[in-house]
Amino acid sequence: MMTIDMADGRQSEGYLARPEGAGPWPGVVILAEIYNANDWVRAVADGYAERGYLALAPDLYWRQDPGRYFEYTPEGQAEGRALGFAMDLDAFTGDMADYARALRADNDCSGRVGTVGFCLGGKLVYLACARDLVDAGVAYYGVQLDQHLDEAPGLARPLLMHFAELDGHVPLDTVDAVRAALAGKPAVDIHLYEGADHGFNRFGYPPFHEAAAALALERTHAFLGAHLG
Repeated sequence: MMTIDMADGRQSEGYLARPEGAGPWPGVVILAEIYNANDWVRAVADGYAERGYLALAPDLYWRQDPGRYFEYTPEGQAEGRALGFAMDLDAFTGDMADYARALRADNDCSGRVGTVGFCLGGKLVYLACARDLVDAGVAYYGVQLDQHLDEAPGLARPLLMHFAELDGHVPLDTVDAVRAALAGKPAVDIHLYEGADHGFNRFGYPPFHEAAAALALERTHAFLGAHLG
């Protein structure tokens, strides 16, 4: 765990996964689901470190209830949802500048920083890219994007988006609206995974979809390699 100095003078925490060997490496901020940066999210960060990224998974709820990381249980879902729905999106999106700065301050960082997020984190990835806070972003099944499409015209950062065909949280009408809003953006790539549901990348837990997760990860690493180096 590392301590992060925030712009308002307070501190938050995050899990930092560091590649083996000598850098410099590009940085990536891993943005969690409503369950926050729990053991699964930290395993995701470890996986990115194994691929040569300095990976930081911050505490999403540091402003509300710091240090709360939830299991995939009904109780964890209820608590995570309550915090996620109450989150100040503008404040958190601004925090992304602090997370990127913390990574760039590391002597082993190349200076290029992207972000990868899931569900709630996918929405935060979209906002971070639309507000020009990171060099590139990858959003897995980002929720409630239809409520923020007014920011689409200003999006200039590279953005890769993964959606699931069977996702009741992000219905196909929403995917179509996102496609329409971002049509013509040269650095935006959107994929829909047939037979997959919301959370298809969550290895070790249902509704993990091995084929969709593997293809999405392959596309993600190609995308980040192209835009972060």
